[in-house]
Amino acid sequence: MGGVIEGVDRIAVLRANALGDLVLAVPALEALRRAYPGARLTLLGRPWHARFLEGRPGPVDDVVALPPISGVSSTADGHKAPESLFEGLRERRFDLAVQIHGGGRHSNPFVRAIGARVTAGLCSPDAERLDLWVPYVHFQHEILRHLEVAALVGGTFDVFEPWIAVTGADRAELARVYGELPSGLVALHPGATDPRRRWPARSFAEAADRLGRPVVITGVEAEREVAEKVAAAMRRPAVMAVGTLGVGGLAALYERCHLVISNDTGPRHLAAAVGTATVSVYWCGNLINAGPLTRTRHRSLMSWTAECPVCGVSGLDPRAERCPHDESWVADVTVDEVVEQAEYLLRGE
Repeated sequence: MGGVIEGVDRIAVLRANALGDLVLAVPALEALRRAYPGARLTLLGRPWHARFLEGRPGPVDDVVALPPISGVSSTADGHKAPESLFEGLRERRFDLAVQIHGGGRHSNPFVRAIGARVTAGLCSPDAERLDLWVPYVHFQHEILRHLEVAALVGGTFDVFEPWIAVTGADRAELARVYGELPSGLVALHPGATDPRRRWPARSFAEAADRLGRPVVITGVEAEREVAEKVAAAMRRPAVMAVGTLGVGGLAALYERCHLVISNDTGPRHLAAAVGTATVSVYWCGNLINAGPLTRTRHRSLMSWTAECPVCGVSGLDPRAERCPHDESWVADVTVDEVVEQAEYLLRGE
């Protein structure tokens, strides 16, 4: 779409959200690295990005951990970016600032304020325009959306699926917490930030029992309740890995697994990015935006539920306000479907 910009030595990329968002941005980050191999690439992210990416092979050279900023690094209202932050970012003299952090209503003014020579990124109809931009359309896969932005400034790519390196420190963390894990391990990740994306706990439990493999259940501390529901419904004990590992340790755990069964959530993307086969349960709209792009190692079971099971509000209109109900929109995916795909992938291990 566009050519490489001359004289780019310092690049800033805004992507300051959650785990899955980072993983889906990796192909675009790699495309930028390929276009500007001698430039320093700085991710404008959150504190967890700095911890996870420090010393990790990949396209990012360093991370600026942003404070909570409404619409940029926080979903909460009332957090204004301090002027001292902009002063510090301007002192870095970025040649190129890239926005792959949503439609741009909040993020584009932020990116323009850091003083880069050229800005590029996404623009929804209500967003401030950058120097180079592509339209933000809701139903588009995130990986392809970000690659379009990278292409604006000469980014080229031949790999679409993200890849994350697992380090010796990650494996050491896993060994320190869990010691020697059983072989043939299957991980279950029954949580999701949005409870509507959660397959029922009893379904996870039944699928695990039918596979007959050693099982580890993963989650953050906020997902302990649903993880314990799965464990209680299973006929055999499972290893609980809830709130015990950092992101790097979780990557090492998934690397050890033969299969991960998950909802649409960041850990599913992480598992796939470290090379582990996945079976995932998706709502149809989320599959468009964030599902795996290939099927050799990754199978997605989709719910076609189009309306809230309680009140009937549409899920297909991105302009519709979220209703107050948290009932699952993916409960209609059957255990038989998940087990069939899991067994197929496990036969090829």
